[in-house]
Amino acid sequence: MKNLPVRMARWSAAHPWRGIVGWFVFVVLCLGIGISVGTNAATTEDFRIGEAGRGEAIAAEGGLQQRPVEHVLITAKPGTGKLDIAAADSAAADIAARMAKLPEVLSVADPVRSADNTAVRVTVTMNGPELEGKEHVDPLIEQTAAVQKANPGLRVEETGSPSISKGVDKLRGDDLSRTEMIALPVTLITLLLVFSSVAMALVPLLLALSSIAAAVGLSMVASHVFPDNGIGTNVILLIGLAVGVDYTLFYLKREREERARAGGRLSPQAVVELAAATSGRAVVVSGLAVAVSSATLYLADDVIFSSIATGAILVTLVAVVSSLTVLPALLAKLGMRAERRAERRAARGLAPKKQKTHKTGPGRLTAAVLRPVAKHPIATLTVTVVGLLALAAPVLGLKLTDMGRETHSRSIVAMQVYDRLNAAYPELKSMHQVVVRADADRSPEVTAALRELAAAVKDDSRLSGTSQLTTSPDKRISMLQLQVPHYVSSDKAQSSLKDIRDTYLPETVGQVQGAETAVTGDVARYTDYPTHQEQKLPLIIGALLLVTFVMTVWAFRSVVLGLVGIVLNLLSAAASLGILVMVFQHTWAEGLVDFNSTGSIGTRVPLFLFVILFGLSMDYQVFVISRIREAALHGVPTRKAVIEGIGSSAGVVTSAAAVMVTVFASFAALHLIEMKQIGFSLAVAVLLDAFVIRMLVLPSMMLLLGEANWWPSRGVRRARRTTEQAPRPLESVG
Repeated sequence: MKNLPVRMARWSAAHPWRGIVGWFVFVVLCLGIGISVGTNAATTEDFRIGEAGRGEAIAAEGGLQQRPVEHVLITAKPGTGKLDIAAADSAAADIAARMAKLPEVLSVADPVRSADNTAVRVTVTMNGPELEGKEHVDPLIEQTAAVQKANPGLRVEETGSPSISKGVDKLRGDDLSRTEMIALPVTLITLLLVFSSVAMALVPLLLALSSIAAAVGLSMVASHVFPDNGIGTNVILLIGLAVGVDYTLFYLKREREERARAGGRLSPQAVVELAAATSGRAVVVSGLAVAVSSATLYLADDVIFSSIATGAILVTLVAVVSSLTVLPALLAKLGMRAERRAERRAARGLAPKKQKTHKTGPGRLTAAVLRPVAKHPIATLTVTVVGLLALAAPVLGLKLTDMGRETHSRSIVAMQVYDRLNAAYPELKSMHQVVVRADADRSPEVTAALRELAAAVKDDSRLSGTSQLTTSPDKRISMLQLQVPHYVSSDKAQSSLKDIRDTYLPETVGQVQGAETAVTGDVARYTDYPTHQEQKLPLIIGALLLVTFVMTVWAFRSVVLGLVGIVLNLLSAAASLGILVMVFQHTWAEGLVDFNSTGSIGTRVPLFLFVILFGLSMDYQVFVISRIREAALHGVPTRKAVIEGIGSSAGVVTSAAAVMVTVFASFAALHLIEMKQIGFSLAVAVLLDAFVIRMLVLPSMMLLLGEANWWPSRGVRRARRTTEQAPRPLESVG
């Protein structure tokens, strides 16, 4: 009763108003400081990966970096027949004149007619870095709308990276608003069913939301060390609602059990201390496990995963702090209010209000599930493990790709224009950029070699035959741009990149002494990112396994349980990933889950799934095994402790899983395919972990291991000897 969680709970329960006001001040300070320092957004440089990233850096050194580009497409209005070329040329001239006057615009290219004269295109290059284009694209869209209004007989519309990115951000924001509208009410209903009390149901939700608010503020500060790529807040919401409610739920359930067990003989403060001595420590261990697991994402050496790791770590640690400070204060306050109500009833001569009893044993369904597990652990373990391995089998056919621009939802207007633009001008679908750095005196030699390369690929059917050669003012950097009339994910685009890198480039520019070369562009970006992730995946999974083992051994002083934790997490993650592959790499579930299959899984999904699942699985692992170990330390035989521990924790684990599944499943309704895959996979993973791993596999393994579960710790054996040697009470006579 002297560990840190108990001491913190004791102080908060003894000074409830200080604890509550202190938490409120903490949240406001976090938000205030975060808003005052602002968010440090990731720049283009932060996203550079592999050879493509190296090529971008070389190009930027010579001022040849990619800039935000918009295309204004002029076509005939649907149902009006052929395009009036004269009217289209006039509209294009109007667009060019208007765009050239905007301070956001760097240059405007001459209008270009499509090969079949069905469209006219005006390409507008914007000022500033590529990633910042979406922040300044509105004036361009307004000018396009003005020209459309002036030419009602034509269809004048705009697309490009900035307008598409702006549309994606808006769609993501709208989707997240809808998920909140779904997740929050369902979470509240679940908590009402668990506690049968509005006040007790609101406490977890309010603490989770306040933890999210504080974490958002802290993430703004942290972004000055780990730049934010724009999804940090999404991760904080996703993880914060799940763990925030979970930690409070575990604590509340234990407090209610201790209060019911005390039967009014203990003060509210004492009851809170008892809950802190058990669930408080488990919350700390679980929170640290989630935070340390999330930290392994920094090993990915990728700004996206760094942003995810930062958000997950901050919101988890803040949720732990809330459960150790303001939660005990709130519980003590609610307990004192209940006592005052009871005193007022007694003063009026009314009978005490009947208290609801809280069962600590397994429910009917849990008991029914555990009965065959207890009788036939070998059979249960064999069947469930074989079933999970069968679900994991599709992982062998896993195909990882970066979810390119063409995978975005067509509910975004700019994406509809994007399709029409690519149909009229297929050469705009993607491109290769061959970048060369050499001494200025070798510029003629480099230029000649690049022209030789362009001539060599001119008749390659995988390319459009068009090229553009540019050189930096200091003559040190040169870039050859080759248009590819295929989407980046197509086999033709991919094979053309491979041939340029492996054959055409070495045979031409590769012969120039002292020249440094790299191939970047749309196709290279798409190719190099998955390769980078695949290279990092073994390192991160290895770190995850080590973290899981160390945290479990530290929590329970058992090497055996550390190994069990690794096996269980691998089974759960592999089965979840297998189901994800089954659903999203094929087309049979498109109607059920509302998506268009790309035949692949997003490169970020497996890493995100493994890391977050390993962390969240530790929640259940810690709380369930803590109950089992608690009973074993009181001298209960291991077999009985396993059944009782899992039975007593099954209700709260099920409730926590229901909340998590609700939160994650709401993300599966998003339009963005990668976010949909993440939400779906996490929802499936939590279901498997809570209802298969913790209810079937874990008890079966622990029953079969028996006393070996606790090796090499002597605590359980010592407790068993103490219980056996304790003097028994004298039997009554007569």
